Amino acid sequence: MIGAWGLGLGAWGRESRFAHLSGGPLRTRVAALVAAFILLAISTFAADWKPADPACRIELPRDHAAHPDAKIEWWYYTGNLTAADGRRFGYQLTFFRAGVDPRPVNPSRWAVRDLYLAHFAISDLSRGRHLYADRLNRAGVGWAGALAAGYRVWNEDWEVALDGAGRHRLRAADGGMVLDLVLEEGKPAALHGESGYSRKGPSPGNASHYYSLTRMPTRGTLTVDGERVEVTGASWMDHEFGSSFLEPGQRGWDWFSVQFDDGTEMMLFQIRRGDGRADPFASGTLVDAAGRVTHLDARSFALEPGATWTSPASGGRYPVAWKVLVPGAGLALDVRAAFPAQELRTEDSTAVTYWEGAIEVSGVRAGRPLTGRGYLEMTGYAGRDMSEVLR
Repeated sequence: MIGAWGLGLGAWGRESRFAHLSGGPLRTRVAALVAAFILLAISTFAADWKPADPACRIELPRDHAAHPDAKIEWWYYTGNLTAADGRRFGYQLTFFRAGVDPRPVNPSRWAVRDLYLAHFAISDLSRGRHLYADRLNRAGVGWAGALAAGYRVWNEDWEVALDGAGRHRLRAADGGMVLDLVLEEGKPAALHGESGYSRKGPSPGNASHYYSLTRMPTRGTLTVDGERVEVTGASWMDHEFGSSFLEPGQRGWDWFSVQFDDGTEMMLFQIRRGDGRADPFASGTLVDAAGRVTHLDARSFALEPGATWTSPASGGRYPVAWKVLVPGAGLALDVRAAFPAQELRTEDSTAVTYWEGAIEVSGVRAGRPLTGRGYLEMTGYAGRDMSEVLR
């Protein structure tokens, strides 16, 4: 993926709690002032962060850990899960690290080198309900962080870490919404782009290091409105890190991850320009049942938006149905949202509004019927221009 968010950074650490409780105009002013300050700091120190380098090679599990020399980094999990009674759920748990000052002069532990943000959502597909929460913190006295040696990322009591058996443990709770899952790594990691170097534009270094674990057997529990259910299914993990992402004029993106029922997977993204046209720096990856990867460039696939849903909260008009063609692989697919209302408005963290939700896929591969499930992310349809916050 390219990100779920931008770096809108709508509040500062614990102060975000104050803004949340205050509500109304005060909250808006606090968020705007802090976002402006942080964006200025990020811009000021941008040259001091290490750009993505095509000579670097991703190695796991080493590169699950944080990369403090990159300005922007995220760990992103989504999945489609089923309860014993047949109820279906989607989930998203995403952790972000946003570099502010690579060499803070102030020796205090309160000096802000990085900010840590997180988004958490559960989609109850059987009832058409989407619940979400977000948060932002400084490292401070351990409120949030990401280890550079070993894999653990946390934001207060939201956490992902590797256990002793190499499994990914995900935990998050917000009110009556709780997630507690164990994920096996499943297939080998899929390296996107050029051996994990994923270009986003023509400028040197405007790229990320990007890999995915595309089919992670998953088990555990979800709690929705206080009701705890055991679930099983499959998850997808993305990890990206770099220091420069969007070019001027690139407004947002559409990103698809699909797990097909024949044991294969697909990732596609396109970046949209301000005039609505697709940017030439689109990319994708096909993963076969054995884990072998085929890279797709912008000429290898086509994305055609269909029916739309308009958010009553943001006014954003999102395509919730798509036709996807990958002629070289014989793929002709219909993609549709499991239900339309899966928008996140992250006022307590990134201040970015975007659509992220479970999808259902049907179509053909080389003339044979094919079905699958996955996740779709759409940014730049409401609120801030993403190029303002990811350059």
